[in-house]
Amino acid sequence: MTEYLYTDPEAEGKRLDVFLHEIYPAKSRSFFTKLIKDGGVLLDNETVKAGASLSADSEIRIDFPEDVPLDILPEDIPLDIVYEDADVILVNKPKGMVVHPAAGHLTGTLVNALLFHCGDLSGINGVIRPGIVHRIDMDTTGIVIACKNDEAHQKIAAQLAAHSITRAYYALACGQFSEDGGTVDAPVGRSPKDRKKMAVVEKGKHAVTHYEVVRRFRGYTLLRCRLETGRTHQIRVHMAHIGHPLAGDPLYGTKKHPLTGDGQCLHAYLLGFVHPSSGEYMEFSVPLPASFRAVLDRLSPL
Repeated sequence: MTEYLYTDPEAEGKRLDVFLHEIYPAKSRSFFTKLIKDGGVLLDNETVKAGASLSADSEIRIDFPEDVPLDILPEDIPLDIVYEDADVILVNKPKGMVVHPAAGHLTGTLVNALLFHCGDLSGINGVIRPGIVHRIDMDTTGIVIACKNDEAHQKIAAQLAAHSITRAYYALACGQFSEDGGTVDAPVGRSPKDRKKMAVVEKGKHAVTHYEVVRRFRGYTLLRCRLETGRTHQIRVHMAHIGHPLAGDPLYGTKKHPLTGDGQCLHAYLLGFVHPSSGEYMEFSVPLPASFRAVLDRLSPL
């Protein structure tokens, strides 16, 4: 599919890849960086680099690649549906479920279940991630929103890009907090020491996590965390960065706190957004899962 864009004075001086990501927020900046590198984007009929600066009257030609058909099949997997209408569906994802197919997880994912339940989802993210606007980790529980059509997807993705969606989590962190709350403002990017991990790095993406203490236990603290941004593994990385990794976290935790063997204690309990059709602000919450409550029951309150 080929599309043409024409810039105006407000776009002058902007990087090409940044501008394209702003216009199509459902597609990542890295997607456009690669597309530009592969010659899929022409600026004034010329191939350029991703960092090329735009003029006030540039013409941009974008040749979007065709989706490669894959056998991502609907599966009759039970879903805990929090809310559903013609545009969106919110699901309370259980621990151990992967959000979308990936290497090693082509079946049993939330996408497989949604395809069976909904029949059709937005196609913006292609055949691997239909309907998926954001993700939570496999062992993180809680609310995930998916979109059933492209218009809804674009509007929800734009809210994510603008950091206007409300997302809050319960997290069980290792150690004691002297303060009752705080903010971690530290850029997150790929770890230079381990490519499988994220880390606080100087040239990472802007990332902000607000937290408050809910309850103190011997050796652990239950937190309520609110995301201002939504970087990969953000809460897990930020808590480890300030010396309080999440209990049970296999990537960022420590052997000193072998509290659980089934992943980090992290639950996305609240999600709020402006509905893509009605324009009404809607907010939903789900309780802690039994597995999380069982961990808390084993702890000694202070």
